[in-house]
Amino acid sequence: MTLLTFELPMSIFLYTNFIASIPTALDEAAAIDGCGPVRAFFCIILPQLKSVTASVVILAGIHCWNDYQFSLYILQSSVRRTVTLAISSFFSQTTSNLNAASAAAFLAILPVVFCFLFLQKYFIKGMVDSAVK
Repeated sequence: MTLLTFELPMSIFLYTNFIASIPTALDEAAAIDGCGPVRAFFCIILPQLKSVTASVVILAGIHCWNDYQFSLYILQSSVRRTVTLAISSFFSQTTSNLNAASAAAFLAILPVVFCFLFLQKYFIKGMVDSAVK
């Protein structure tokens, strides 16, 4: 819930700016063709939101995946550790296991890399569309 307070403003900002950049001529053309407001949204506007949705998913997902602070404060049980807390457990004041920490960090980045590679074309398209419009 606490991560939602940080991710929601960014998501609203990205969606608002992207929707504001969509020309109103598309809505007018849909109305002329007989579409109602709901159908115009689902058939015209929503398909254009794929790129900004991919950007929001990547940015919010990576922030939630890499979250350390709230996990440290809220998850006190060792059974419910997140990946970042598990990596930090390899270090203490007296010893550090760099090999195990490196292996755990590599495993922690794999889902993020695969997610980015899967959504890369939408992410790049969202950046280009927001720069051009």
